[in-house]
Amino acid sequence: MKVLHYKIQNLVKLVSLPLQNSYMTETDFVLDQYSQIDSGSHTWSSPSNIALVKYWGKKDNQIPANSSISFTLDNCKTVTTLRYSKKDHADDFSFEVFLDGDKKDSFKPKIETFFKRIEAYVPFLRDYHFVIETANTFPHSSGIASSASGMSALALCLMSIEKELIGANVILSEAEESYFIKKASFLARLGSGSACRSIEGDLVVWGEHQDIQGSSDLFGVKYPFEVHKNFKNYQDTILLVDKGEKQVSSTVGHGLMHNHPFAEERFKQAHDNLSTLINVFKAGDLDTFISIVESEALTLHAMMMASMPYFILMKPNTLEIINKIWVFRQETGSKVCFTLDAGANVHVLYPEAECEQVCEFIKNELVAHCQNGQYICDQIGFGARLMKNE
Repeated sequence: MKVLHYKIQNLVKLVSLPLQNSYMTETDFVLDQYSQIDSGSHTWSSPSNIALVKYWGKKDNQIPANSSISFTLDNCKTVTTLRYSKKDHADDFSFEVFLDGDKKDSFKPKIETFFKRIEAYVPFLRDYHFVIETANTFPHSSGIASSASGMSALALCLMSIEKELIGANVILSEAEESYFIKKASFLARLGSGSACRSIEGDLVVWGEHQDIQGSSDLFGVKYPFEVHKNFKNYQDTILLVDKGEKQVSSTVGHGLMHNHPFAEERFKQAHDNLSTLINVFKAGDLDTFISIVESEALTLHAMMMASMPYFILMKPNTLEIINKIWVFRQETGSKVCFTLDAGANVHVLYPEAECEQVCEFIKNELVAHCQNGQYICDQIGFGARLMKNE
């Protein structure tokens, strides 16, 4: 059967997809037929992201309990090369994983779980042996969301293989490109929820929200509304307070939101905060932005402390940094603020216009509270990038 047949058959499906993202279902990501290719490789670079409105709590199949929005980062990223070669027998998954050139069998259970979740949407997985070679531009276990950047990079590599197998052109049509991005985000979500927000940038929404047309629980979408110049090239300095492994994983933490006494009110709060941010971004209202972002960070950790069993991921130096940011802002009128992931490290957010002033403050006052004085300077980025195609 010729490649042309597969291309025409799958293109018919692509152009007939619903115009509104929110109406897309899982079945829209199942293509009918694939051609056969013996071997090849693809390399993608994909960034981490930092949520402004937090996602905490999920339903079955990696569906978020509330919508979220994030800044896509620029410098903190994962570069993944996926090599594939045809197998004689399509009996089981076959793959090897390397981090910075070292074999990492400890990563295999997570990858296998990912493959099981996505097999229905990329059924060629058992046909090939894969070699996954990955590297981060930031220290491993530094508290930066490597699962988001890593899983999104891997999902994009798989989509590049699918693109070959359906016989798509090197340059995709608008319908094909849109499908490629949405499906990559959809697959990434099944590996790590927040990974679906790393495909594009600079602001990405994940989770269906009544005020954001096209938003979806199945994949992330670019924020569709006007953004004031105040938020362009926003800066993020990541203070590495504790580089050790978290005492409670994010997966466990999400699970503890089931039957949490404050869960429903928290989900409503996140929904309302995202609604408020629409006008904040349009008007360039930095004061309200600060209030929402810092409240979201502290609420995230409050939910951890109020779960059963309860736990605390912040460290004493996390609180020292937060208090110093508050004092600095009060004394100088700066628009610097903080946010937190599910860990001890602090993301210091500030407008580009304040770079010199805030960086001096960070060096003089905050770095002393970082483990081994380590921190990473980053800024808003614009999503993943295809590196090479062999």
